[in-house]
Amino acid sequence: MKKLSVLLIALLPLVAIAQNKYVTKTGHAKIFSHTIAEDITANNYKVTSTLNTETGDMVFVTPVQSFEFEKALMQKHFNTENFMNSAVYPKIKFKGKIKNLASVNWDKDGKYPLTVVGNLTIRDVTKPMSQEGTITIKNGKISASSVFMVTNITQYHVGKPTKKSKENNVADDIKVTYTGNYTLR
Repeated sequence: MKKLSVLLIALLPLVAIAQNKYVTKTGHAKIFSHTIAEDITANNYKVTSTLNTETGDMVFVTPVQSFEFEKALMQKHFNTENFMNSAVYPKIKFKGKIKNLASVNWDKDGKYPLTVVGNLTIRDVTKPMSQEGTITIKNGKISASSVFMVTNITQYHVGKPTKKSKENNVADDIKVTYTGNYTLR
């Protein structure tokens, strides 16, 4: 019995650490852009995200081919080498940290504005990014949301005009709306 007690005491720190990590595999990202030709909207319900409530670390991984467009041809073009090139670059990744972590009371229901600072990687191009969002805690459940712009999308080598066409059919700025419900890992 004494060995069991010692083992349980030794495992307590591991249990406490695990209780700080939350995950979602069904986060929703919606993208919107306005182009000369038409407005473009797509939804992705397969965003994976982790949140560490102790350190403020947040990671978002978005599978590119999981974006769903109203028109099949848009989806096909989106995944080609001239745009997202999803065969070579299958994921978009953001890795960051909540800057104002101390302002979130993880034990109390409420909406908490936050700033997440980190790096966004699209097509193997990584750029720093700082975005505003909200953590909502309701009945002990955590959700996150944000609406932000990815500016100057061509800096990620997305939608570069081909030699045949000098016109770029990709908007400079892409509006992203994210929501996710997290569960204890």
